[in-house]
Amino acid sequence: MPFDLGPGTAAALAIALLGAAFVRGYSGFGFSAIFIAFAALVTNPLPLIPVVFACEILMTVFQARGIRGYVDWRRVLYMLCGAAIALPFSVTVMLSVGTDTARIVISAIILVMSLVLLSGWTLQRRIGALGHGGVGIISGACNSAGIGGLPVAAFMSAQPMQAATFRATMIVYLTGLDMITLPLLWAGGLVSWDTAIGLVMAFPLLGLGVWLGGRQFLSASPSTFRRFAVMLLMTLSLLGLLRAVKGI
Repeated sequence: MPFDLGPGTAAALAIALLGAAFVRGYSGFGFSAIFIAFAALVTNPLPLIPVVFACEILMTVFQARGIRGYVDWRRVLYMLCGAAIALPFSVTVMLSVGTDTARIVISAIILVMSLVLLSGWTLQRRIGALGHGGVGIISGACNSAGIGGLPVAAFMSAQPMQAATFRATMIVYLTGLDMITLPLLWAGGLVSWDTAIGLVMAFPLLGLGVWLGGRQFLSASPSTFRRFAVMLLMTLSLLGLLRAVKGI
């Protein structure tokens, strides 16, 4: 088994991977946060982060045909430019001091934002390039801990946006974010042959989970989708807090 995982741990991670892939197929985000939060309960999640990011990229291949007409490319570009500024610094800090303190701060902010969104509050003004670039910087700072998608999801959930556009834009943005992050993790020594083996083993579960989640999305109403997105953010923020407190 890669990463010296025992059979029981590997089986538990496989179930978590399938569930996280379903959520990604439905909502467009949440895969990394769910899987890493669960992995932290049964093993050291740090070596698994490159596998998770590679899985995110692979799942986009599965979903590309169904989302390409809905992507807001301007948002994606502005946010990725911001993320690229922050990522080298955030990865360096994460590799040197760990992720628990950062997870507490990030998860607490996301939880507060989720509660505000649950009240029905939305942004009424159109957010420009600087605003999206700033969110990208925050996202890049968070992605070394594997949760760079959560600030972006919270930010976009507060704006009037069609569910299909939200989902497609999140998928493409996270793919770009992970493509920027992976070489930095490789330079930091976190990418190995075990990373490739783990990705190969995950492949069938990723395909099944994304397919099932995509089918569920097609039958969801816009209000149901937004409610799910906000509740997912709340759940992930709580998992992040529990995971970080456990690690301290």
